[in-house]
Amino acid sequence: MKIALIGYGKMGHMIEEIALQRGHEIVCKIDVNNPEDIDSPEFCSADVAIEFTNPTAAYGNYLKAFSHNVKVVSGSTGWMKDHKEDVEKLCADGKQTLFWASNFSIGVAIFSAVNRYLAKIMNGFPQYSVCMQETHHVHKLDAPSGTAITLAEEIIDNIDRKKDWKRGVTYWTEDGHHDEGDQNITDEDLVINCVRDGEVPGIHAVMYDSDADMITIEHSAHSRKGFALGAVLAAEFTANHSGLLTTSDLFKF
Repeated sequence: MKIALIGYGKMGHMIEEIALQRGHEIVCKIDVNNPEDIDSPEFCSADVAIEFTNPTAAYGNYLKAFSHNVKVVSGSTGWMKDHKEDVEKLCADGKQTLFWASNFSIGVAIFSAVNRYLAKIMNGFPQYSVCMQETHHVHKLDAPSGTAITLAEEIIDNIDRKKDWKRGVTYWTEDGHHDEGDQNITDEDLVINCVRDGEVPGIHAVMYDSDADMITIEHSAHSRKGFALGAVLAAEFTANHSGLLTTSDLFKF
């Protein structure tokens, strides 16, 4: 399979390494220094483009790739609020193809399935309050993480007493300063607290607390390798599928 990379940072390098190990060819690598190469013959020859950039660039990258009829796998977050409907229309009836996920880790996909199942159970036990915490490296710009938001939305879909999620405290361990987050939090809100600590790849925890006990589920990434492998697996899947795809299409559980 011919793969183009949009974004050639740490994730891009690791995706390249795994893709080559799995017998694929990298035909084009696009970064801040050569954005014009998205219109090159090399890019147009790709079966799939894997896009890991930033929230402000992602949607534009999708449009450019689609203009060349190149399928896209993307882990960029933050674009859905303004452009979700546009992307859905572009991908309707398989006209264009985007495989999007807030997290490509196989472990997170399993964790997500457990999260949904546990939330269904806990809907019947209102004595338990629920909250979340995510921890990431200090370079991460968004808070809460896209993965935390996805997990929160799954809980809200399955617990009647929660209507929305709100950003709680964001705490930086290195200098001890913090941001209080959203101020108008009610009992119907699911609070996501955030920690920024060193080079932590990612930890997501969901806590159900009552007077009697606490139930906690947690996923902790050891490195970015799991995300990169998942992105390549998604590209392999996307090469033979069309439309708007996500991890629930790739992993059937």
